[in-house]
Amino acid sequence: MSEIKHPAHLEEEKNPVADLHNAWERYGKQLSYVVLALVVIVGGFFAYRSFVSEPNEKKATEAMFRAEEYYRLDSAKLALNGDQVNPGFLKIISKYGSTKAGKLANFYAGSCYLKLGDFNNAVKYLKDFSTPVQQLQERTYGLLGDAYSELDKKNEAVEQYKKAGTYFEKDELFSPEYLFRAGYLYEQMGKTQDAIAMYKLIKDKYPATPRGIEADKYLARLGVTQ
Repeated sequence: MSEIKHPAHLEEEKNPVADLHNAWERYGKQLSYVVLALVVIVGGFFAYRSFVSEPNEKKATEAMFRAEEYYRLDSAKLALNGDQVNPGFLKIISKYGSTKAGKLANFYAGSCYLKLGDFNNAVKYLKDFSTPVQQLQERTYGLLGDAYSELDKKNEAVEQYKKAGTYFEKDELFSPEYLFRAGYLYEQMGKTQDAIAMYKLIKDKYPATPRGIEADKYLARLGVTQ
């Protein structure tokens, strides 16, 4: 009986099961390491969040309560340093600095140092704080302007005041005030045209505010009349 010959293309066709087995023989160990590493990374992330991050966030929030209370009572030293039982903002930053509450403590610490007249530390802590909350970020820029102004760093101060005055334009309380401070500093620096620009901006954007009503007086002083 003659031998049955299969077409050449069938003889050359590869067996996918065999290929898979061969691939596993060659690369299975490496793939196992990759899968194991992914399991460790993902598991570690959830373990960190469950056993470290979330508990720390809760502890930091609880610690902030008393410090914020001292801040509201205008007791800046106690707010910063705490009392015999409760930590202040500085301890909260040191212990829980990576949490949301710990980051917010930088704003409070900077504000406290500003009240205490320690302007270098005020700058240090305020610069370490940022937030997507517009009103709070606006206030941070404004306080930085105040601190730099007290340090007689007029260029840095005026830049922070301009940021504060234009960051959250819906704020009719602080925005015109910070623009005014920028304009006033420009006057002191002899930059008349920049000062005029600030006063005009206040007049155009916030005409009904106290600073907006006063704007004509400051413009007239610089030789600008209606």
